[in-house]
Amino acid sequence: MPKVCDGPASELFEAVRIGGVKPRDLAEEGVPADMAAAAAEHGPEGRCVCWGIPFDVLGAHAACRGSFDVKVKPLRARWLVFLHTADVPQDGDWRKLGRGLMGDLAAEYLVRYEDGSEQRLPVRRRWEVGSWQKPWGDNPVAAVGWQKPRPVRASHEQTNPMWGWSQTRVQYPDGGPFTCWLWAWPNPRPSAKIAGLRIEPVHGVVLLFGMAAGRTVENPLRWRRRRKAVLTLPPVAKFDPRLDERGLLRTIQIDLGQVICACPRRVYPLRDWENTRNNDVPAISEREILIEYASHPEAVFHLECGRRIRVADLENRGRAGPMIEVRPAERPVTLRIVEKESGRPVAAKLHVHGEAGEYLAPVDRHRIANDAWFEDYSADFVHQGLHQCAYINGQTSLLLPIGKVYIEVAKGFEIRPLRLVRKVGPATREIVIALEKVLPWREKGWVTADTHVHFLSPQSARLEGAAEGVNIVNLLASQWGELMTNVGDFDGESTIGSKEAGGDGEWLVRVGTENRQHVLGHISLLGYRGPIIAPMTTGGPDESALGDPVGKLLTEWAVQCRRQGGIVVLPHFPNPRTEHAAAIVSGNVDGVEMTSWGSLYAGIDPYSLVDWYRYLNCGYMVAAVGGTDKMSANTAVGTVRTYARIADGMPFTYEEWKNAVRRAETFVTYGPLLEFRVNGRPCGSRLKLGRKGGTVDVEWEVASVTVPMTSVELIVNGEVRERQSVAENAGRGCWRIPVTESSWMALLVRGRHPGMPEIVAAHSSPVMAHVDGTIFHSAADAVSILEQIEGALAYLDTVGTKAETARLRQMRLFLISCARGLHNRLHARGEYHHHLGPFEHSLSSWGRRKNLFFSDIHRHK
Repeated sequence: MPKVCDGPASELFEAVRIGGVKPRDLAEEGVPADMAAAAAEHGPEGRCVCWGIPFDVLGAHAACRGSFDVKVKPLRARWLVFLHTADVPQDGDWRKLGRGLMGDLAAEYLVRYEDGSEQRLPVRRRWEVGSWQKPWGDNPVAAVGWQKPRPVRASHEQTNPMWGWSQTRVQYPDGGPFTCWLWAWPNPRPSAKIAGLRIEPVHGVVLLFGMAAGRTVENPLRWRRRRKAVLTLPPVAKFDPRLDERGLLRTIQIDLGQVICACPRRVYPLRDWENTRNNDVPAISEREILIEYASHPEAVFHLECGRRIRVADLENRGRAGPMIEVRPAERPVTLRIVEKESGRPVAAKLHVHGEAGEYLAPVDRHRIANDAWFEDYSADFVHQGLHQCAYINGQTSLLLPIGKVYIEVAKGFEIRPLRLVRKVGPATREIVIALEKVLPWREKGWVTADTHVHFLSPQSARLEGAAEGVNIVNLLASQWGELMTNVGDFDGESTIGSKEAGGDGEWLVRVGTENRQHVLGHISLLGYRGPIIAPMTTGGPDESALGDPVGKLLTEWAVQCRRQGGIVVLPHFPNPRTEHAAAIVSGNVDGVEMTSWGSLYAGIDPYSLVDWYRYLNCGYMVAAVGGTDKMSANTAVGTVRTYARIADGMPFTYEEWKNAVRRAETFVTYGPLLEFRVNGRPCGSRLKLGRKGGTVDVEWEVASVTVPMTSVELIVNGEVRERQSVAENAGRGCWRIPVTESSWMALLVRGRHPGMPEIVAAHSSPVMAHVDGTIFHSAADAVSILEQIEGALAYLDTVGTKAETARLRQMRLFLISCARGLHNRLHARGEYHHHLGPFEHSLSSWGRRKNLFFSDIHRHK
């Protein structure tokens, strides 16, 4: 039989030895066989600690057949705590008392004093005692389960992950194969000695395992509200954040209470808070541990070094030994965020902490956010695992400490983020914060979008988008193995937040799909109408289900999306990097996505840009778009985002946004905003120049309120043609560029946060200048693109799970047709090249190689 110990024992209680029958003999005492067997296998035995109260279990007393006396060594006590449980009788008035027979008198305990007087204690089901097997919802009202609630690590933090219930971060172990209950009785005569106990059964069976006598002033089973403290470790000690199987830390424990969580203290720059930047992460203290706990007022902290500290000493003095009290957050305050110009409430991202660096969450948001993949879907953001924020819709309620609180509010790239200090007093009821819009890009017709978000509900996505200043959130349904996500949110027609759907028309969510194959690649299908394009994944793990064949090409999905009125984006470009090439070469892609994942500081990946440049160099015009691939709270919607300009005179709608992406009138940004024109024409334009080319005028403007800018570069055919340093917050300029051959031009903005490396912070889509008599062509880039298509063919022919023969044939022919034009261009220009796949050339003459190519095409057919 297991011994129960849910933490250290309080010195305010002592176990009372009351003996009893061995559990294996309980059936002979009239206890039902199943109850007796469970008690023998799972019941308490020996020295136990329950809720910080010690018990010495020698057996069990069964109240079922007749009354009997239990002798105890004479004692005085303010409280007697009983460790007991009961059966659930199958008779009685169920309609009146319910399944658990609430209030049914099961037994009576007679407490006998030395002077011969008695106190009769009723023991009622679902009152002073519960059943040994607790059906869900059958909770006693005056007793608690024999093991106190304990914290649970999130699934990704556990040795044996337990997704689901672990997301609650707490466990109340009152279920299982056998449950006992603790009931604390306040002795009305604490100065009189107790000499014994008489047990009288009334209805059914009660098992009494143990008893403890204590001298606390208040009910030992009643804890108070949460509080916090900072523990300073000895110089040589190291904090171990792991929980043992009982939910206990090694560093610090409480007897009559529980440590809810403990983590190294976040150290924010309090003195200079208002001058520091948005989203800047705090330092981490090496020795200071922020403790959150719930406890009885007479509880004691037990430190790893053996030292004990009374909770009352800490809270009465504010400091006790190596512990300092953190002011309790108990003042209810309404916090409102409004638009400075109009005073209207606006959604925003909010962070609040106290003077100890403790995060102060809105009452309806996580105090401890889980930022692991697919483990939580609340409206929270955790930057680098350290800086926690919540998304609110203009107004929220918080419990704040008396004293200074430190607030951060942000809303996108056009509104100046704020860091403020406010003092909370006993009379503080409301805090109002006004946000100022300083960059007018929305007024110029630019709207923002995140092309790639997962797992959120549509309404949560809309809230987070509005709070981050993202006009359109593309929420993508998809599949991971046997897991389907957001498929029930897809209807092929609704744009959540649109005026047609009853919204304000400014903050929109549209559910699309990300269709995926782990080798061929991923493809995002946005804004299409009609039925969902399925299957969403193919070819087996780690995208599709085990055993699924490679039954669809990315390009086929793209074609179907366009037929259904959608646009096609290649997400987190260029990886996985195989069939993307065929989709672009065949003209079925509208945009390539620059992706942030969780990083605010990595900027646009140069690798993404270099691969995109390959296609532009060969004349394949695809827009640059930005999407986060948000799949957890460690990524904010719109960390990197698309800016697309709605055509003059047209209202902002999701359809007009798609048209802007199709025109490639876009730029991607981590913060800086830009305007870019060539000969007065915007991004995505195509200019026609004569055979001699000409000189073009390039005009640009940049501005930023989030990422300090350093320089602006003009990229021509993948190379830096011009560069100009700019101020951190704004700049403008113009260049005159001679163009002698077909060329594309785009604007690149660099920036740097203090103490961070310089990043590519923004990039425009290109303007294509066609010089008559020349073509966009780069032999090396064309070969690289062709090799990717050959790789897709090789995958189908070798290790890809084979589809039905006719389906495989169709896919192969499609890939071959995508490669043909590019292959012929290389041959026509006399550019020799090696092949990795089915187009392998002979080493004979050039003409023979061309013939072999066409014979290869026939053979593949």
